[in-house]
Amino acid sequence: MRITKFGHSCVRLEHDGKVVVVDPGMFTDPEAVDGADGVVITHEHPDHYLPDHLARTDAPVFTIAAVAAKIRNDAPEVNERVTVISPGESFDPGIPAATVGELHAVIHPDLPRFYNCGYLFDLGGTTVYHPGDALTVPQQPVDVLCVPVCAPWMRAAEGIDFARAVAASHNLAIHDRIYSDAGLKIVDGHYGLLLPETSTYHRLADGTDLELG
Repeated sequence: MRITKFGHSCVRLEHDGKVVVVDPGMFTDPEAVDGADGVVITHEHPDHYLPDHLARTDAPVFTIAAVAAKIRNDAPEVNERVTVISPGESFDPGIPAATVGELHAVIHPDLPRFYNCGYLFDLGGTTVYHPGDALTVPQQPVDVLCVPVCAPWMRAAEGIDFARAVAASHNLAIHDRIYSDAGLKIVDGHYGLLLPETSTYHRLADGTDLELG
């Protein structure tokens, strides 16, 4: 089992010879998708979805209907590899997965709300949850939470309360490219201080593996 953090919200999961890449967006190096058996996209925002990354790989793409519609326009050559998934559905992009939630967090009441689907992955009994741009708490226990740490739609306190509610043993920081280094040091300090002792917080450099020992 291997969990690797790439740029911003991109996470690469490897288990039992299979590789699944989640949300390779505009802050992610293209190499993140190399060798992927499946690519999974939570929603259509460019920090999570970049057509060029999908065109770089021949892997099948699993995503919601709103993203599939954009792929048909942005990268028609990828369209034949797209599988549309729905809320409440289980699917297998190479590593068994299930969907969580349906809507993006509220950015501002005056802006339209986007669709967003989080995903639970089963890496041989280790459950990894990537929520995309939402703070939807799943109904099952989680071992590794990919937790957003800075976003236009979230205060740090909301992210911390989300991590507390999920109660994962390990919290891997994602959605971390929009703060300065100084700002990230502050938010890292808050997550490290305010999460319970049973939850370890990790913020990793791009290309770094999460150590679960």
